[in-house]
Amino acid sequence: MPELRLYPMTEPFARSYLPVGDGHEIYLEQCGRPDGVPVVVLHGGPGAGCSPFMRRFFNPAVHRVVLFDQRGAGRSRPQGGLNANTTWDLVADIERIREHLGIERWQVFGGSWGSTLALLYAQAHPDRVRALMLRGIFTMTGAELDWFYGGGAARFYPEPWDAFAAPIPPDERGDMIAAYYRRLTAADEAEQMRFARPWVRWESATASLRPMRVGLLDGAQARAFARIECHFFEHRGWLRCDDQILVDMDRIAAIPGVIVQGRYDVICPPITAVRLDEAWPAASLKLVDDAGHALSEPGITQELLRATEAFATVE
Repeated sequence: MPELRLYPMTEPFARSYLPVGDGHEIYLEQCGRPDGVPVVVLHGGPGAGCSPFMRRFFNPAVHRVVLFDQRGAGRSRPQGGLNANTTWDLVADIERIREHLGIERWQVFGGSWGSTLALLYAQAHPDRVRALMLRGIFTMTGAELDWFYGGGAARFYPEPWDAFAAPIPPDERGDMIAAYYRRLTAADEAEQMRFARPWVRWESATASLRPMRVGLLDGAQARAFARIECHFFEHRGWLRCDDQILVDMDRIAAIPGVIVQGRYDVICPPITAVRLDEAWPAASLKLVDDAGHALSEPGITQELLRATEAFATVE
């Protein structure tokens, strides 16, 4: 197949803040063609925020791209806020944004936690979703969290794991999520900051198959990312059961989709993507043999570009 190129960087044609209640204001931007094929982009984390790089997966002459920072993340306010910040608040926010923008139906593009949120949104509002383009599948099960925070991924990245575990007393290391959550929600903001950095570094160290130059988040961004992510993981996403997403796949069985998954993704191992593909008749799975988890890895980028191009005319 011919190699596809990322589209040129374009500036948003609209930027705004959308009040969504509970003291939260969501940063929202739109790029590309105002009357184009609508697609909403769901960033990862939870808590990472969207980036300009995400715009480059969409043809600005074809797509109307909606990007937003989820509650507490990125430029949304208050930064790092945990009050009224749950999975179901975010699902409601996506629908609120769709209604606010007057979009009847749209495509959903998301990776890692963004794939979790995309699936849950589609299952809650299947009549509003035209197609799903997902990467690095994560379904918020205990097994997935135990793998990454309970020692599984540590077998492949022992040095970063040792640095991640070092700030936690040995008698608390049996539940690293809970141990970090206590500190990331401490009253002392300096204490939060001290534990935010190793939390973020552990994830960054494991994100790609080959080492990549990754800009580390600044102090405030790292604090917001770590607090929100740990908050969601400590509460297991507020799902009604451990495998809720797979149990409810019949709700979106007919929605077309593409699943892009790195073969050597140690953050979100491929078995989850395979199980999702088995439960989703209208989807196709693209396993990228020389990639890990990151959106920017060449093989992942190529398959996502093929997906956005293929779905540019999906009705």
